Amino acid sequence: MKEQKTAYEQYRKEVYRIAWRVQYRAKVVKRRECSLGVYEPAITNFATSSDDKIVVQQLINDLPSSTGRAIIFKLFMQDKTEGEVARELNMTQQGVSKWKRKMLQEMSRMMSS
Repeated sequence: MKEQKTAYEQYRKEVYRIAWRVQYRAKVVKRRECSLGVYEPAITNFATSSDDKIVVQQLINDLPSSTGRAIIFKLFMQDKTEGEVARELNMTQQGVSKWKRKMLQEMSRMMSS
């Protein structure tokens, strides 16, 4: 009985540890996305009218990287997910996420200057 209780406690502790790590990772990702969220909703809402889409398209065209342009266009103008874009461009989802973050920062810099 004691061995069974010990095994149960070890299992419970391991599940708790795994859950804690998953929650921690989710918080880190959410915090990172929220710091960029200042720009994302603006672009998403900005792209709703046809006149604003032209401005966004010009900003996208002014980006220095063709890969970055393709990723931002697919994510925001075609409303695709990072996973869908990753499959289309034969990249990882993490790679798409990094490109998105860099290009949004670049677009923000371009709009502020």
